[in-house]
Amino acid sequence: MSTNNTNNIKNEDLGLHFLALARASSSSMGGKREEEDFEEEEVPTELNTINSSGGFLVVSPDKLSVKYTSVNLHGHDVGVVQANKPAPVKRLVYYFEIYVKDAGAKGQIAIGFTSESFKMRRQPGWEANSCGYHGDDGLLYRGQGKGEAFGPTFTTNDTVGGGINYASQEFFFTKNGSLVGAVYKDIKGPLFPTIAVHSQNEELVRSYLQHYGYEDTLNSFDLAGKTTVPPVFVAQENGFNEQDNVYALNQRKTLRQLIRNGEIDAAFDKLRNWHPWIVQDDKSSTCFLLHCQKFIELVRVGALEEAVKYGRMELAKYFGLAGFEELVQDCVALLAYEKPQESSVGYLLEDSQREIVADTVNAMILSTNPNVKDLHGCLHSCLERLLRQLTACCLERRSMNGDQGEAFHLHRVLNSGKKAKC
Repeated sequence: MSTNNTNNIKNEDLGLHFLALARASSSSMGGKREEEDFEEEEVPTELNTINSSGGFLVVSPDKLSVKYTSVNLHGHDVGVVQANKPAPVKRLVYYFEIYVKDAGAKGQIAIGFTSESFKMRRQPGWEANSCGYHGDDGLLYRGQGKGEAFGPTFTTNDTVGGGINYASQEFFFTKNGSLVGAVYKDIKGPLFPTIAVHSQNEELVRSYLQHYGYEDTLNSFDLAGKTTVPPVFVAQENGFNEQDNVYALNQRKTLRQLIRNGEIDAAFDKLRNWHPWIVQDDKSSTCFLLHCQKFIELVRVGALEEAVKYGRMELAKYFGLAGFEELVQDCVALLAYEKPQESSVGYLLEDSQREIVADTVNAMILSTNPNVKDLHGCLHSCLERLLRQLTACCLERRSMNGDQGEAFHLHRVLNSGKKAKC
């Protein structure tokens, strides 16, 4: 098989993924209000940078990444940090995760829940009103100095989660997507998600920024971290090299900015100059989504006559083609409304639709990297893969409770994450 044909097949496989995502946007609008049926309740969103031990330095602007900076000489020399809010209680299950980037020399990592008055120099589970699953020995500690046999140890590159099942009144913990075990929840009052980690977790955030081409934000992140945490470069993680994320970073940044600004013609021109293989097949999913977005942008600015001409020239060729027709019909339907943004197809005019197209182009460019072996690495960043694992765990726990209570909405988390500025 020729190299050109191979590239086309790779691109189309990825393009079909984003085409399905674009079509799903329409059906998902009906479920938007689903989460509003639940009573408002504050939930943890970041680390508490005020009430934490001095052994930690917060290094990322989103307050989700920390580095242990102390020397770990004795039992009271622990870096501990709680979430900024206690675990919510008006639901059946609450769950959170950590990713261990570097377990350090001793691997004395812990995840668990603690009360507001917890001593912030001790591992969760070592003090009263706390519970913790420890990575160095796999033991569970519940308010005493002696642990009990619980599960496997965990270390560098492991993803570990902790949760509360309010229906059964249990704490439960996971490792790499599998349930480790559960114990009776014998602690009352507000409980804070808590970690005690002697490691760095900077790389996770950097990989997300690299993956989506947020070059300026990435540079600012690195600049902010220079005085705290030196960059850690990992040769390979989950089959996707960090250098793969850096591939064509500036070009991907430029194209994302153009698409976000609705400058589709300019994006087409850049793609033809930089990555012609991506747009050489005018019937590909990538070209289709770009043409649709061009039509949408014309409607957005009120250039309806030009939109009609463009539709007849570029969109008409997709009528009758499996997988394309539904989105074409939604695009054309925009012309039927005086206020299309308030119509059933108004989702096309939202910024999220631009993001789908930008993500498509971003993935296509990453797929042209000759060193890429795993196409899934082009679709999602490491952070998103962790979130998907979190979703699977939440759904599994929810199914064990009769599918009752609030579900975890991955798209809501991902959309909030993509608000990073280029």
